[in-house]
Amino acid sequence: MSHLTNPYKDDIDFSALALQDADFAKVLKPNGQLDFTNPASVQQLTKSLLKRDFGVVVELSGERLCPPVPNRLNYLLWIQDLLSTTSEGFTDEFDPSREVVGMDVGTGSCCIYPLLACSKCPGWKFVATDIDELSLQFAKGNVERNGFGERIRMVNTVGEEGLFPLDRLGVESLNFTICNPPFYASKSEMLASASLKQRQPFTACTGSESEMVTPGGEVAFVSRMITESLQLRERVRWYSSMLGIFASVTKVVERLKEEGIQNFAVTEFVQGRKTRRWGVAWSFGDWRPRMEVARGVAGLSRALLPFPCEYYVMLGNGVDSQKAGQHVNDIISKLPMRWMWKASILTGLGFAQKAVWSRAARRNTARSEDTKMDEDVDEAALGVKIYCGEVVEGEVLRRVTIRWVKGVDSVLFESFCGMVKRKLDEL
Repeated sequence: MSHLTNPYKDDIDFSALALQDADFAKVLKPNGQLDFTNPASVQQLTKSLLKRDFGVVVELSGERLCPPVPNRLNYLLWIQDLLSTTSEGFTDEFDPSREVVGMDVGTGSCCIYPLLACSKCPGWKFVATDIDELSLQFAKGNVERNGFGERIRMVNTVGEEGLFPLDRLGVESLNFTICNPPFYASKSEMLASASLKQRQPFTACTGSESEMVTPGGEVAFVSRMITESLQLRERVRWYSSMLGIFASVTKVVERLKEEGIQNFAVTEFVQGRKTRRWGVAWSFGDWRPRMEVARGVAGLSRALLPFPCEYYVMLGNGVDSQKAGQHVNDIISKLPMRWMWKASILTGLGFAQKAVWSRAARRNTARSEDTKMDEDVDEAALGVKIYCGEVVEGEVLRRVTIRWVKGVDSVLFESFCGMVKRKLDEL
């Protein structure tokens, strides 16, 4: 397997895990339940899942956070989707040959994100940072224990002025950053939050104060990341962070919008009936992820969600996918833009420097084969992918989907969609 998949779509079967792992069997109660208030039991669950499902063997500090595997995996799966749906290959599929370099900010004693990713993605490498010496000692041991010393670089960033010290580390660029920041602004806030919960959290809260508390809480921490990203900009394809408090999502998105960052994504990480977490990511590039990847928080105000990057044109009676696809190809192939059409799958990919479909552009542009195919994809102001007759659960949808894959001008995208809709409505 050359990519990450989710083996935890259903609740974990503790009895089955006990049969497969003798160490886990020792901590499982006779009734088949696990004592989540016991740090040793929670640690063993993490160790056993990593060993069984990823072939990763770790030692964990009893004085630091024990990361729940399903939750951390969900975050990495989202990062994988962000990268796959904003790649220059335009396939939306994971590319096993792609070399990816990520940075784990505050990797913790387990070093779980780099270990999970490297166990399944042979082309991935990491820079893993932390300011806590004990966490780094355990993390380094786990990296070496699993033979990833050449792919995971451990860095102590105590005293560093920035969270992303790329220049000092000699790193020119990254595909992504990943982070699980401290949630709380103070120790009293952390204790007050714990007292409101009906039971102890999934991790049995073995974390140190430095892992749980930061001045200003997680919003201030991620705001610091945003400030630093404004300097680094496209040296990182996707900046990201997990958030532990739903209200923080609104505050972080508002900060992104204040800085004029419009290419961002939000999601919710849910695993069974366990605690919910949220993810936010942003990019200074103009490659745009799929809608389900970017707009994954149902409870967030629509005004705070990223601009919808998919537009649907419903087909009229008597118009099938084949006819619609042929019409779309006929229309766009006559425009002075780069256009690639695959009739076998009724899918097209197009790039334009401006609104070449407008009346003004048609009057002012002398169309020729040279102008049509001379568009530079990297410099294109708009990139779209058009699907005619998508198949969902075996059913062919009676619609044409226009997906925004590249660009920063939402008005330009809407103009293109309006043109295609008018032409399809003529059928």
